Amino acid sequence: MTSDAPFTAPVTTPDAGGGAPGHLPWPVPRRGDAPETEAPPARSEGLVDTFGRVARDLRISLTDHCNLRCTYCMPAEGLPWMARPQMLTDEELLRLVRVFGDLGIEQVRLTGGEPLLRKGLTDIVAGIAALPNRPRIAMTSNGIGLARRAADLADAGLDRVNISLDTIDRETFATLSRRDRFDDVVAGLAAAAEAGLAPVKVNAVAMRGVNDDGVADLLQWCLERGYELRFIEQMPLDAQHGWERAQMVTAGEIRARLEERFTLTPVPERGSAPAERFLVDGGPATVGIIASVTAPFCGACDRVRLTADGMVRNCLFARGEVDLRGPMREGASDRDLVRLIRGEMWRKAAGHGIGKPDFTQPTRPMSAIGG
Repeated sequence: MTSDAPFTAPVTTPDAGGGAPGHLPWPVPRRGDAPETEAPPARSEGLVDTFGRVARDLRISLTDHCNLRCTYCMPAEGLPWMARPQMLTDEELLRLVRVFGDLGIEQVRLTGGEPLLRKGLTDIVAGIAALPNRPRIAMTSNGIGLARRAADLADAGLDRVNISLDTIDRETFATLSRRDRFDDVVAGLAAAAEAGLAPVKVNAVAMRGVNDDGVADLLQWCLERGYELRFIEQMPLDAQHGWERAQMVTAGEIRARLEERFTLTPVPERGSAPAERFLVDGGPATVGIIASVTAPFCGACDRVRLTADGMVRNCLFARGEVDLRGPMREGASDRDLVRLIRGEMWRKAAGHGIGKPDFTQPTRPMSAIGG
C-alpha cells in the first residue's frame, strides 16, 4: 500500500463467551483513551504523546500461554489461549521491532504469558540483535525451562532477564502458582547468572496473609546469590477481576517489613525507572520497590506495548489498542504502520487512573497484555 491516506483497520470483536476455537473472551477495541486533538509531530521527534513523554521502551508479549496458574493472574483452569494464526509470525514481529526502532525505541523487553513457551524464541532474539539500530534486549520470565536455554539465548543476543519469584518457601510457591516448580525457577536463575545475563533481577509480588511475612527472607536469599530484587505492588490485572485495594500490600508496608532487618538508603536520580531503589545496608546491593498503585510513575513513563496478536497499547491499563497485524496482512507499508503507532501513542492518557471513580480494569488480563 502506497497511498498517503491513513490505513483504516476494520473493527472486529471476538465472541464474549469463547465462541469458535481461538476466539478470546474479551473485546478488542481499536480506539485509545485520550481524545484525538491534533496530529502527532514529525516522525523525527520519536514516539511522543500529548504530555511530552517519549516512548523508548517496547514491551512485546510473545504469547499469552503460561505454564503456571498464579492466583493473582489467572484462574486455576487457565484461560482460552490465542490460536497460532492469531499471533504475529516471527517475520511480522521482527518487522514491527524494526519499525519501532526507527521511531526511537532503545530497549525491547520480551514478555508473555511465558516467553519461553514461544517457539523460535532464540531466533527472535537473534533477529532483534541483528537489526541496524540494535536495541537492548531483556526478557521477563517465570524461569521454568531457562536452565537449559540461558546460554543459547545469551549467545543469540539476550542481554538480561527478570525472573518472577514471589517466595522462597516451597509450599507457598506451590500454593501461589498452583504448580510445584520452585526448583525449576531456582535453576533458571542460576543458569541466567552463569550465562552472563546480568544483572539478574527477581520480580516479586507481596500478598497480604500469603507471603508478605517473607519479604525480608526473599531479599536475604537474593543478596546471597547476587540477584537484584524488585517488589511490585499487586495491580488490578487479574483475569478474575477480583483485585481489591484493601488487600494489596503497599510499597510503604513492604519497605517497613524490610527495614525490620535491613537499613535502606534511597538511591537518587530515578529517571524513568519504575522502581524506587534503595541501598541495602550501605550497598552496593540494592532493592527496588515499584509503587504502581500508591505512587504511580505515569508522568515519566516511556513504555509502549505490543501484544502477541499485534495490538499496540499505549499503557498497561489502556482502554483501547490499535491493530497492526490486520493492516500488515492486508499489505500495509511501513509508513502506514508508523501512522497507526504514532496515532495510538498520541492518544496516551496522563495516567492509569487507579483509584479514580471512573477507573475500569483492562478487559485483557495481564497474561494477554505482557508485563
